[in-house]
Amino acid sequence: MHLAYPAVLAVLLFCTGLYGVLARRNAILMLMSVELMLNAVNLNLVAFDVWLRDTLHAGQALTLFTIAIAAAEIGIGLAIVLLVHRNRGTADVDKLRDLADPPSDGQDPMDDSMAAPLTTTPTRHDAPGGRPRDDHDRRRSRPPPALPRRRRRASAGPPRPRFRPPPRRAADPRRGRSRRACRRTAGRGSGWRYGPAHRRDPARRHRLGPH
Repeated sequence: MHLAYPAVLAVLLFCTGLYGVLARRNAILMLMSVELMLNAVNLNLVAFDVWLRDTLHAGQALTLFTIAIAAAEIGIGLAIVLLVHRNRGTADVDKLRDLADPPSDGQDPMDDSMAAPLTTTPTRHDAPGGRPRDDHDRRRSRPPPALPRRRRRASAGPPRPRFRPPPRRAADPRRGRSRRACRRTAGRGSGWRYGPAHRRDPARRHRLGPH
């Protein structure tokens, strides 16, 4: 194979990666563009190593070293991009300007062409007339937060047990009553001779005789 073919392919890959880095569309696209540039360099190293017929194969060894460094770089870069996207909700490089340089004295901070356009879209909190409310109006329109429940003091001790009524017993007239009450009920039901008057009056009980 002639040396021109891998050289032209490496130039195309490098130009594609350079365009992706300069376009600044997305952080992930920028990482992929950097990887394309590194692959173009690796292709050149292998091609020139084969063409020069180096006995030590320094180009191939350097290519393997570059691939290992690129793998570690892309892993760390993707982890950072995912963390930024989780915190900010976007991976657009133009909108992430926390580390940007402050504007100069004679330059208006809103004149920066790279700044993201500020659009005010009406939301459900906007005024009925169509004018979007500012932050102060939105804070005033919010309902007051709910009051927290009173916490039980630590010195009050354990909470009191709730009152639970005792379970209802079966409809048994003799259950839960004294022996005297049971005797009275049995005497009243069996006849007039076994009433409470006979038991309170021993003389009358003797006159009636045994029963």
